[in-house]
Amino acid sequence: TNELPRILQETLLLTEKQLIGCQKNQTTGLLPFSHSTLWRRVKDGTFPPPQKLSEASRSIAWRTKDVLDWYANPAAYRAAQIH
Repeated sequence: TNELPRILQETLLLTEKQLIGCQKNQTTGLLPFSHSTLWRRVKDGTFPPPQKLSEASRSIAWRTKDVLDWYANPAAYRAAQIH
């Protein structure tokens, strides 16, 4: 029973809209910042980089585990690999 949450953390992916919300649809996201802040943080390594979903598309998403690692200590988070 304890395995399921760990498996979900390892395999679930979050889209940008889930992370920052969508003004057009008036939905809120999980993060308290905008599109530009998200990408600035990814670039400087203070937020996890997204994963490319396939070589054939431009689709990307963030691993839930990476976002949870960031949530654990956002001020001290540094991405292992900056893209």
